[in-house]
Amino acid sequence: MRNFSKLAALAIVSFALAGPALAVEYTKGQITKVDAKQQKLTIKHEALKNLDMPAMTMVFKVADEAMLAKAKEGKTIQFVADRVKGKLTVVEMK
Repeated sequence: MRNFSKLAALAIVSFALAGPALAVEYTKGQITKVDAKQQKLTIKHEALKNLDMPAMTMVFKVADEAMLAKAKEGKTIQFVADRVKGKLTVVEMK
């Protein structure tokens, strides 16, 4: 019985490690303003499903200041937004 418990625990851990990673869903948008000083982007975007928000234009903080170097007004992007410390934040961008 003791070996069965160890084997079962090992199987559960192995399954958890081998399971599929959570898929990140990107949203299409267009940058309308870059505010490097405030580390913010204004983005006209499609619906943000993970935040249950319809398509609109809104201001986001950026999680990483390096994103601002890639951001240009008028540029079409794909991004992931989430709430970070209560603020809507771009956490990934491509």
